[in-house]
Amino acid sequence: ATIDAVTRDLEALGFNRAVARLYELVNALGAFKPDAQASGGADEAARETRAYALAQLMKLLSPMMPHLAETGWQALGGPGLVADAAWPKADMAALVRDEVVLPVQVNGKKRGEISVPKDADEAIIKDAALADAGVGKFIEGKEIAKTIIVPGRIVNLVVK
Repeated sequence: ATIDAVTRDLEALGFNRAVARLYELVNALGAFKPDAQASGGADEAARETRAYALAQLMKLLSPMMPHLAETGWQALGGPGLVADAAWPKADMAALVRDEVVLPVQVNGKKRGEISVPKDADEAIIKDAALADAGVGKFIEGKEIAKTIIVPGRIVNLVVK
């Protein structure tokens, strides 16, 4: 998602947004901690994943921070100059989401969120909303007068 977003931001000359997205990626990489209990193969895979992500980060940084990107690229053992490396391509198939997160309101106030399949019908969405623990305490013992569902956007339960 970061590769696609940064590419679009740079094409639109939204450098501040591109840098903000790169900061998010740096924070995610900083929080990435391989499992200490993992076997040697899993540990090696985690290192390779981190190295790959850092290499992509250097490519994404290069238009805005060329000196930092070149230094990082060389530290990672990248071939040649990062400025000559191919721009990363986003895997668009990986960006397709099968589920959506919908906010659930009770009498117009947000009380929870549910994750449902993108193509879920209203009955499934309503059942998921009623089963949510955060929503449950606000509807317990009350009658649901109306259920408003805007597909892909929001669920609102009107209670009396």
